[in-house]
Amino acid sequence: MDPAEPRHDWTLAEVEALFEVPFTELVFRAAEVHRRWFDPAELQLSQLLSVKTGGCPENCGYCSQSQHFKTATTASKLMDPAAVIAQAAEARAGGAQRFCMGAAWRDVKDRDLPNLTAMISGVKALGLETCATLGMLTADQARTLKAAGLDYYNHNLDTGPDYYDKVVTTRTYRDRLDTLAAVREAGMSTCCGGIVGMGETRRDRAGLLHQLAILPRHPESLPINDLMPIPGTPLGGSEPVDGLEFVRMIAVARLVCPKSVVRIAAGREHMSRELQSLCFLAGANSVFIGARLLTTDNPDQDQDAAFLAELKIRPMTVRPERMSEPA
Repeated sequence: MDPAEPRHDWTLAEVEALFEVPFTELVFRAAEVHRRWFDPAELQLSQLLSVKTGGCPENCGYCSQSQHFKTATTASKLMDPAAVIAQAAEARAGGAQRFCMGAAWRDVKDRDLPNLTAMISGVKALGLETCATLGMLTADQARTLKAAGLDYYNHNLDTGPDYYDKVVTTRTYRDRLDTLAAVREAGMSTCCGGIVGMGETRRDRAGLLHQLAILPRHPESLPINDLMPIPGTPLGGSEPVDGLEFVRMIAVARLVCPKSVVRIAAGREHMSRELQSLCFLAGANSVFIGARLLTTDNPDQDQDAAFLAELKIRPMTVRPERMSEPA
């Protein structure tokens, strides 16, 4: 494995074998690769806003926003662009570098594009990187969002292909891959990862990372979510994944997608500082900041600032997709 030359021909067996490497050796290897492409003292900081909450026709078993399940989340309409831009300005003042806008939709409707493009262009004008997660896209819609100034499009695979139908049946794996292809072809960066703790096996987790590793272009952002069980959802009673297994997931992600920004996404609220620090050591170099992640809690902003200051970790200064040579 040459960290200076990312591979796209990984086999599932090879990815599974990485999970079996002794823990300290695995973290060491991942840390070495991380240092080839990134400054380990830097962290990319994102903030997420739900611009349209609830009422989603999909049946993703982890999601409080699905209309199939009875949860505490209520449906709302798409926010006014001016309100979104105002919250993005607050996020920038709080230290965010990227602002992510999420809408609980199966797919984007053309009638919503004028408001979406107004949000995106307004956030971009603040000097923030822009990201959106809006469901499935057509090629034309992807080009429209790109023209408005959208830098990243988030569309997670959720899990490996063999476990996927245990999580969601209203959208196929191919649907997700097709949306990612439309995003790449439009010239946007992809933000794509998945969730652990949904009852999947280690092989399923390896299957997810294998799918990401064989994409024509590795995701520029790779979020790993630790399931936040939501009462009322089919996965609301799931057993949590062991902390060391979560670190393994981060380390293997770093090894197979060495140039990706690997994010500890949902679930940080219930992680200890020590577990998060191990994740940073294993190659994670992005987190969400701010009080909320769509519909779940996130660590307090002052608490995060104190934690990162203690680790002497600073905000990322160089966008990784601009890096053509290893550090």
